Amino acid sequence: MTLLIDNVYVAPVSGPEIESGHLRIDGDRITQVAPGPAPDVPGATRIDGTGCLATPGLVNTHHHLYQWASQGLAQDATLFEWLVSLYQVWSAMDAEVVHGAAAAGLGYLALSGCTTSSDHHYVFPKGRGDLFAAEIEAARELGIRFHPARGSMDRGRSRGGLPPDVVVEDLDEILAATAEAVDAYHDPSFSSKLRVAVAPCSPFSASAELMVQAAELARAKGVRLHTHLAETLDEDEHCLEQFGLRPVDYMEKLGWLGPDVWFAHTVHLSDHDIDRFAETGTGSAHCPSSNGRLGAGIARVSEMLRRGANVGLGVDGNASSELTPLAGEMRQALLFQRARYGPTALTARQALELATLGGARNLGRQDELGTLEPGKLADVALWRVDGAFTSAVTDPVCALVFGPQPPLARLLVGGETVVADDELKTVSQDASGRAGAEAHRRLLRLAEEQGFTARKEVH
Repeated sequence: MTLLIDNVYVAPVSGPEIESGHLRIDGDRITQVAPGPAPDVPGATRIDGTGCLATPGLVNTHHHLYQWASQGLAQDATLFEWLVSLYQVWSAMDAEVVHGAAAAGLGYLALSGCTTSSDHHYVFPKGRGDLFAAEIEAARELGIRFHPARGSMDRGRSRGGLPPDVVVEDLDEILAATAEAVDAYHDPSFSSKLRVAVAPCSPFSASAELMVQAAELARAKGVRLHTHLAETLDEDEHCLEQFGLRPVDYMEKLGWLGPDVWFAHTVHLSDHDIDRFAETGTGSAHCPSSNGRLGAGIARVSEMLRRGANVGLGVDGNASSELTPLAGEMRQALLFQRARYGPTALTARQALELATLGGARNLGRQDELGTLEPGKLADVALWRVDGAFTSAVTDPVCALVFGPQPPLARLLVGGETVVADDELKTVSQDASGRAGAEAHRRLLRLAEEQGFTARKEVH
C-alpha cells in the first residue's frame, strides 16, 4: 500500500523544515520526504495536508497507566505523602482495572499525537489476574507501539523502604516473572509494536540485590533498563541516609549507568551527574507536569541538552498528572525551562525534539522512530494549524508548542490510521473513556472492600 501526504508543512526534526512538501509511505515505512507536490502513483491513497503540520509521532517515555484509575486523589501532597496515601489503594487493583485504565490512558495519549508509549507497571498484588497482559492487550487493540516495563518492588517498610509490605514481591519471584514477561512479549524486530523493559521501581522501594540482578537479567536478554531517579530532595536524603551516596552515585555503583538505561524525572542532578549521563549515554524522561503537581522541582533539561545528555518526555501516571496530553508536555517543558533559566533556555524545535527523537533514543529506537526521513517507520502526526485562531501564528511549530494542542487531523502508526479528525478510529473512543471511568470506580470499590479509603487531601 502506498500513502501520499500532500501540500503539508513538514518538520522532520532530523533536518530542514519544508514549507510545502509531501511524504510518501510504502507499507509501514517512509520512502520519500521532499518539497513540492507528491508524485502521481497509481492506486495510492492521498491525504490532503493543506493547512497541516507534519511531525514525527510523539514518544512517551514514562507512564503509569494503571493510575488513570486513581486520578484526583492526594491533591496537595509531596511525592512521598502521595505514595503513602495511594500504595494501599493500588494494592486492590485487578486485571480488569488495569485493562480499563490502560484503554483510556493509551487512547488519550493517541489523541495527543502519541504513536509510541512506554509504561512502568510495578504494583503486582497477588491473586488479581495477569496485570501485565491486561495493559498489553489494551495497546494491541488501539494499535500504537507499546514499551511496557515490568516493574517491581521488594523493599517494603520492614526493610527500610517506603511501600507497605503488602505491595512488594520476593526477589526470586520478581526475577522469574520479569524473565517470563520478556520471553513472552518482547519483539526486537524493526517494525515491532511491543518491546519489554526491566524496571525495578526506585531506590527507596527496590533492594540493591534486585537492582543488580535486574540489570544482569536485562543485559542477558538484550532489553533496556528503567527506573525512577532523583525525583525529589526526599529521595536524596533517603539515599544518603540508607546508602551513604546520592541517587546517581548509588545507581552507578550498582551498574545502572549506560546507553541501555533511561531514568524517569532526574530533577535533582549535579553538574557531575549530568556529565556522567552524557559520558555513559544514559537517558532521562522529563515529566514537567507531574514534577510541578507534586512540587518536586524543575529538571535541568536545558543544561542536560547543552552538556550532551539525552532527554525525552513523559506524561507520568495520571494520578500525578491528571488528564495531561503528551503534546502539552512540550509546552510545559519549554515554559518551565524559561521560567527558571530565561527565554532562550529551550526553543520550540528543541521541545519538539524532546517529544520525538529524544524519546526514541531513550527507548533505543532512534534508527526506527523520532524523525521523518526515508527508511524510518511511518509514525506521523498531522496537526491542523490553519484554524480561525491558530492561523494567526504563522510558524506552525510555534503554534504546536507554544499554544494549546491544535486539532489532530491524522495520526498514523506504521502508515495505519489510529486517529482522524480528533477521533480514535481503531477502537471506540466513547467505550475507551467509559472503561477508564469504570476502572476508577472499580478500584475505589475494591479498595474500600479491603478497608482502604482514598482521600483527595493529605492531612
